[in-house]
Amino acid sequence: MEHKGDNRGDLILFYITNRTDVALIAEKYGVDRIWIDLEVLGKEARQENMDTVKSYHSVDDIEKIKRLLITSELMVRINSWYDGSDAEIEAVIRAGADVIMLPYWKTAEEVQNFLAAVNGRCKTSLLLETKEAVECIDYVLEQGGFDEIHIGLNDLHLSYGMAFMFELLADGTIEKLCEKFKASGIPYGFGGIAKLGDGLLPAEMVIMEHYRLGSTRAILSRTFCDNAKIGSIDEIDRVFRENIESLRKYEASLHSLSDSDFIKNKEKVAEIVKDIVLSIKSKEN
Repeated sequence: MEHKGDNRGDLILFYITNRTDVALIAEKYGVDRIWIDLEVLGKEARQENMDTVKSYHSVDDIEKIKRLLITSELMVRINSWYDGSDAEIEAVIRAGADVIMLPYWKTAEEVQNFLAAVNGRCKTSLLLETKEAVECIDYVLEQGGFDEIHIGLNDLHLSYGMAFMFELLADGTIEKLCEKFKASGIPYGFGGIAKLGDGLLPAEMVIMEHYRLGSTRAILSRTFCDNAKIGSIDEIDRVFRENIESLRKYEASLHSLSDSDFIKNKEKVAEIVKDIVLSIKSKEN
């Protein structure tokens, strides 16, 4: 089973940081996109009880990192569409963003407003993370005009009132969306991946699902390299080197697997997710 990416045949990796030293380390070891995160509107309220990354980056971070990058792209997640979006997009483009991501959209009109504001001046990415976005995705894909799409599991599972973000993987929601994206010829990805051997749902199993579903994009999660908890830049360098090397070797091993291997993994994912959800709900009761 061959994975058809649009880079090196491997997952295109995103890493969130506004630190120049960490960004350069990530680039050195092959991270494809350094991610500046400007989204603050409504995010704290949506994810207040979750142990998720809440960044406090600025437009100034875009310019200072962009000028240092050689091979990696600079991606910026702006705020969800609001009255100040046009001005925010102008500032982000002036600062040098290669890709702008629109989060938490709910209507095709918001998508079209976003695309009109960018006006082809850089790549555009839609972050699908609301049930309303799922409901209008057919029309959004029909309208087109954007470069890629990513499914955000944290907010999307909250939007559906689910207990665990990978329920979306186990119940077929992600698969149905991926089939729509594939039919439209739009590059796509979903969620993030932990370092190998980590994660409630093991990272290896999640990566296999990326390959089975034709996903070509993934966010490197905080557990991949939590630079906020590592004091030494040399240690950050070591962690990135070892974890990226392990990830790429594992990806290479997947090319020799059969379709039945991927189906077995899919079934095992469903079993593990079911057990995790039961555990979460038993603790809540």
